Amino acid sequence: MSATEMQKTLNALGLCARARKLITGTPMVCDALKHRKPPVFLVLSAKDNAENTAKRLSDRCRFYEVPLVTPEIDGATLARAIGKSGHVAAVAITDEHLCRLVETTLKTI
Repeated sequence: MSATEMQKTLNALGLCARARKLITGTPMVCDALKHRKPPVFLVLSAKDNAENTAKRLSDRCRFYEVPLVTPEIDGATLARAIGKSGHVAAVAITDEHLCRLVETTLKTI
């Protein structure tokens, strides 16, 4: 993944965050998947997640039939892109059109 491709993905995630169409953090993402309110269209997982966190997200996304993507983005970079501090393990996109935008940036990877 080149720097410009990664930056496009990060910019798209920042746009999702500003539009308030993003759920942040593993517990909240799993909760949204379970309750389906708001509907989740795509889940992105940080590449440096712990093994248990990665398995939890993978199992939940497979069970609820939601695509899970693990791009070459670490949790700190993911947090900065969406305006948070620290580390973010996972984000879920809750808007279909913004989901397509993020998917197009990921397909260039």
